[in-house]
Amino acid sequence: MSLVAGSYERFIWGFKLKTLKHSTETLTLSPLFSFPSHLSPIKSVAVAGSVAVSGGSDDTIKIYDLSTSSEIGSLNDPTSTVTSLVLYTPPSLHSFPRNLFSAYDDGHVSFYDADPFVHLKTLKVHKKGVNDMSVHPSGKLGLTVGRDECLGMINLVRGRRSFFCKLGKEAEIVEFGCGGDKFFMGTGETVSVHEAEDAKLVSELKGEKRVLCLAPATNGLVYTGGEDRNLTAWDTISGKVAYCIEDAHSARLKGIVVLSKIDGTSDEEPFLVASASSDGIIRVWDVRMAKKDKPTPLAEANTKSRLTCLAGSSFKSMKKRFSGSSDSNKEQDEATEQ
Repeated sequence: MSLVAGSYERFIWGFKLKTLKHSTETLTLSPLFSFPSHLSPIKSVAVAGSVAVSGGSDDTIKIYDLSTSSEIGSLNDPTSTVTSLVLYTPPSLHSFPRNLFSAYDDGHVSFYDADPFVHLKTLKVHKKGVNDMSVHPSGKLGLTVGRDECLGMINLVRGRRSFFCKLGKEAEIVEFGCGGDKFFMGTGETVSVHEAEDAKLVSELKGEKRVLCLAPATNGLVYTGGEDRNLTAWDTISGKVAYCIEDAHSARLKGIVVLSKIDGTSDEEPFLVASASSDGIIRVWDVRMAKKDKPTPLAEANTKSRLTCLAGSSFKSMKKRFSGSSDSNKEQDEATEQ
């Protein structure tokens, strides 16, 4: 399991979650790398298998190979500050991403082939900056929310905007559920749950303070964090709190990642959840303990920086070259150019 975090101080942080020798219960966050990869604050990170990417206010996307703990290149196509990154991995590829999608502060969204990283198209979606982007598990549909208080829907096969509507409020977060049948939108203190097919409102998760990050789980829960410094699990059907780790950090939460079992091969429900805070600390929790009493972190790392984002992958790393092309790449290029 890998975790990657970005910081306001331009540093990128990589960690590997491992079990200690002679112990199956004790975990440790082992450092992979740490260096100032951008010229200005990092706004977004994404991870898929052995691949990680980061985007910052310097209008650049950096690419990393986690198997070698190194930066392997950069993309200079962004038209402005990179606000959101998504690495899409089809189920058939298991861990190596097929596409990279990036959103920007000027309202544009870009499409990339991830093997190799080749720019395919840039599309104007919002009149103002894109706050967040999410891709459906099928890889055919993308959702965006922007500073223009609108929700955008993108046909990722044809490379064009297919739907656009006014929300009335500025949403800062949008995320598809694990199965793709629902999506979540974060607006201030509230997270709304919608049916993916028709955007029908299912429930509203109303917190006391602003929500800054969320992560869906496969068991029907969604985890949120933000200004309240808590890591909260919500029942998406009833709209009520299932359980909560109060004061999970000393400052606001900026990222949450739901991880599967440590071997990455179990079909059982995940029980490991990682959180990152602007206090510079990354923690990994066993959420099964949250229902009994306040748990202590299974693992912890202090970056001593102001963290801005967190991403992770439960898959085992696959060593693969970041060069060359294939017939499938050509098929994707043709589909995107339609």
